[in-house]
Amino acid sequence: MQKFLSKSAQETENIAYEFSGTLKGTEVIAMFGDLGAGKTAFTRGLAKGLGAGDVVSSPTFALVNEYEGKFPIYHFDMYRITSYDDLYSTGFFDYENNGIMVIEWSENVEDFLPEDLIRITLTYLSENEREIIIEGEGKYENSCC
Repeated sequence: MQKFLSKSAQETENIAYEFSGTLKGTEVIAMFGDLGAGKTAFTRGLAKGLGAGDVVSSPTFALVNEYEGKFPIYHFDMYRITSYDDLYSTGFFDYENNGIMVIEWSENVEDFLPEDLIRITLTYLSENEREIIIEGEGKYENSCC
C-alpha cells in the first residue's frame, strides 16, 4: 500500500504521473472516492504520464472515453451503473486486457471487477487536501512513486 497527501489538483496529477510509470498496459484501476475527491485529476495525470496529453475529461455522459498513449487508456464512469446487466450493456468486458481500464465510481460495480485490480481511494480532507491510497495486487503493491 502507498499513501500520499495531495495539497492541490496539480499534486494529485503529479502523483498519478509518477504512478503511471509502474504500469504494464493491461491493468484495471478501480477508483473510489466521493464527488470532488480528485478521481478525474488523478486520471488526467495518469494519461499525461502515459503520453496521451492533456485530453482527459469526465466520461459521465459517454460512460467511457478512450485515450491513446503508450498504452490505450479506457476511462469509465460507473456512476449510473448499478447492476451486472447495466455493466455488460456498456461493453465493459470487451475492454479487458486491451489496455489500461480506469474506472471512476468503482463502488457501484465492485462485485464484478477482477480480483487483481489496482485500488485507488481518494479521500476529501479539506478544500485543497486529499489523501490518496494506492493498493494493488502482486507486482503493483510497492512499485509506485
